[in-house]
Amino acid sequence: MINLIRLELIKTYAKWRTYIGFIAVGVLIPVIMWIMWIEGGKFIQYQLRTLQADFFITGNLFNGWAIAQVIMNGLWIHVPALIALVAGDQLAGEATAGTFRLVLIRPVSRTAFLNAKYITTLIYTFSLVVFIALLSVLLGLWLFGSGDLIAIDPREGIIILPESFLITRFALAYVLATWSMFVVASLAFFISSIVENAIGPIITTMVVIVIFLIISNLPVESVEDIKPWLFTTHMNVWQQAFREPLDWNRIGNSFLVLGAYTITFYLTTLIIFNRKDILS
Repeated sequence: MINLIRLELIKTYAKWRTYIGFIAVGVLIPVIMWIMWIEGGKFIQYQLRTLQADFFITGNLFNGWAIAQVIMNGLWIHVPALIALVAGDQLAGEATAGTFRLVLIRPVSRTAFLNAKYITTLIYTFSLVVFIALLSVLLGLWLFGSGDLIAIDPREGIIILPESFLITRFALAYVLATWSMFVVASLAFFISSIVENAIGPIITTMVVIVIFLIISNLPVESVEDIKPWLFTTHMNVWQQAFREPLDWNRIGNSFLVLGAYTITFYLTTLIIFNRKDILS
């Protein structure tokens, strides 16, 4: 199994499309920081304008932690497309190239082959989120320094988290972000098992996410009972890492819902793939 995973990792990271996400993020994050540098922290002043009338606020609130949080706000909206680009190619790419028969002629079961593909997909997803984390936090701290963090809670308003909290809070945020991106990867992987065109899973995954996001944000009473069961409702669970105190019940509920979707997508893929008639 380990050898299968190693071979799949080599195949995945040998493709140029695997690095599109890393290149896009590697360009986008420095550009965002450059814009923030020019902007000079005006968005922080805008958030604090109501407090500054009654309180005297000191310290460096326009810092690398704040920039990293701003960058994370786009994680669950834009990164899914980069993940689907690779996850959607895992099985559909083999079908497009007509290499399924050649690959499955080896003395390994379909389940082992699928598991190697799936684990490789999750490793890629994890590596992309880690790359985003390291680049945004380390570059942000280097350019803008450290300090306390301002977090906006819709229920409690503005929260200022002390600098001593932030390493653990950001670690928790990126773990939760990775967990939510596993759902996206699993969805694209599932769609990849039922089509034979590598473009299809990418487009379909984003269409599903957009539709679910629209439903999740509709201010309509008739869909309120549906929203808690949509994975898009929970994809921003990482934001809970910046609440004080931490709402572990809400985090745990989102973690379970996202995990249920991930497992369901994987098991459905396993059933479909094991029953699939491989013709090429």
